[in-house]
Amino acid sequence: MKHELSFVAVDFETADPRRDSACAVALVKVRRGEIVDRLSHLIRPPRREVTLTWVHGLEWKDLKGAQSFKDLWPEIEAFSADVGFLAAHNAPFDRSVLKACCAAADLVPPKLPFLCTCQVARQMLGTRHAKLPDVCAALRIPLQHHDAESDAEACARIVIEAEKRMGAEQVRGLI
Repeated sequence: MKHELSFVAVDFETADPRRDSACAVALVKVRRGEIVDRLSHLIRPPRREVTLTWVHGLEWKDLKGAQSFKDLWPEIEAFSADVGFLAAHNAPFDRSVLKACCAAADLVPPKLPFLCTCQVARQMLGTRHAKLPDVCAALRIPLQHHDAESDAEACARIVIEAEKRMGAEQVRGLI
């Protein structure tokens, strides 16, 4: 089967429940069914209070020396500039984090559409249950859940598998 899709899978972790509090980001670039590049950074959140440590294990001491989202933006933007779409598991969350961080930094978010790999997994596997660990188990994709790079790679691999099973047009139809 010929692979056609070119996209970036993205995952954000946040320091607190507010969407502008990104504390980690990972992007995995895919071209024609192959992972071709990766980008991963810790991000200094806008507030010192890190209340979601229980989710991802990151604390203020891990983040205080990291670059701000605004400082990382040129690299993030350039990384995703030449693809057709962004993919994320539970895309509304990652899209809202991206938009909130851009708004807080007075930046323009990318105009790229988002593909939700929850929807892709539901369609491909014929299930209502699409939590990332469950989907990865079903597809035998390794996962360290809530590690941004692992989550982003898992999203990339879900889309790659969906393109194999369903075809590029059907995957695009879920955007």
